[in-house]
Amino acid sequence: MRGTLLESLLRGPFTEKAPLGADGDIARMAAELDVSAQRRLGRSLSLRLVDAGSCNACELELNALSNAYYDLERFGLRLVASPRHADVLLVTGPVTKNMREALLRTHDAMPSPKWVVAVGDCATCGGLLGGGYACLNGAGDVLPVDLRIPGCPPTPTQLLQGLLALFAK
Repeated sequence: MRGTLLESLLRGPFTEKAPLGADGDIARMAAELDVSAQRRLGRSLSLRLVDAGSCNACELELNALSNAYYDLERFGLRLVASPRHADVLLVTGPVTKNMREALLRTHDAMPSPKWVVAVGDCATCGGLLGGGYACLNGAGDVLPVDLRIPGCPPTPTQLLQGLLALFAK
């Protein structure tokens, strides 16, 4: 026991070092996104997430956008609980048949202008479970999708680049 305690005190933490140069890129992209949102909407960008049957890998990456490293709240981007306050609907998962109605109701509750973003391979094309007996082939089978962000799961940087592409259109 004493050896383990001594080793933990002498050895540094097991956390990863921050990537070199990436912080400036993330700050630049988030600032561009905030400027685009202000220009298009006149306010900050609000995101609503709907898990339509995913494995939660995409949700983990989306939640990483709120951690201390990315901290997108400082740039005016925020996840909201109510679709009535959202500008962008982020859909993850292949859209199970039981979640189809909930996804439609969430989309209908959002004010205009609104955008739909399919996050991850499952939401873009159904992924591994797409077309099965319980799943559709992604968000495009239910809603008009404005942007598809592929990846299994996409990284937080890819998510940020995708949101920038949404406003560049």
